[in-house]
Amino acid sequence: MHAQDPTPVISASEDKIHILPHATYTSPLGSLTPASVSPDPLAQFRAWLEDAVEAGVAEPEAMALSTVALDPAPLPSCRIVLLKTVDKTGFVFYTNYTSRKSRELERTPAAALVFYWREVHRSVRVVGEVEKVTEEEAIEYFQSRPRGSQLGAWASFQSTVVGESDVATRLNKIEQDFHGKQVDKPAFWGGWRVVPREVEFWSGKPSRLHDRVRYLRSTEGTWAIDRLAP
Repeated sequence: MHAQDPTPVISASEDKIHILPHATYTSPLGSLTPASVSPDPLAQFRAWLEDAVEAGVAEPEAMALSTVALDPAPLPSCRIVLLKTVDKTGFVFYTNYTSRKSRELERTPAAALVFYWREVHRSVRVVGEVEKVTEEEAIEYFQSRPRGSQLGAWASFQSTVVGESDVATRLNKIEQDFHGKQVDKPAFWGGWRVVPREVEFWSGKPSRLHDRVRYLRSTEGTWAIDRLAP
């Protein structure tokens, strides 16, 4: 429940939480139709992201990233990461290349993203193939990060099992190694770009009759734009 919203959203008992009926809502940013959107989904996303920022959405760059875990069997794997760039090609985020997400992307180079902007009742869903960003792109972004984050990239063997003080001990050593020096990007750290073949824009409407507009990329690279049933 949001602090500013006094309406209860759950009913809890000893062994169960029941979600109460959701209040109806409408996006304050207007209706969504195939005729109202850009012919390019990445241009449309950039416009919506700017709207979210202007509306004061908290962390509009936060997105759920879903990959495919293959061991012991194919299963979805999801976590929240931060969008760092959206360009004419796709959606870029950065991470450790030895992390679980990177290992899964190496084995199955496809991913899905979801952005949810509660304050404006909008969401964007993305499905596509992935590719690594260039080393030049990764270095440029790494050098823009706060020094603490740069050191943290060296200190953490992401997704591995560690002891209680292992990361702090390693960070202390890394700080000594780079004392008075520029922190170079680790070879095991970089970025992934999700190149979309499907993008869906969702806008909340009363009675769950939401607006949904989907872009599908053809083999020729053109985009078909359709309304989907809510």
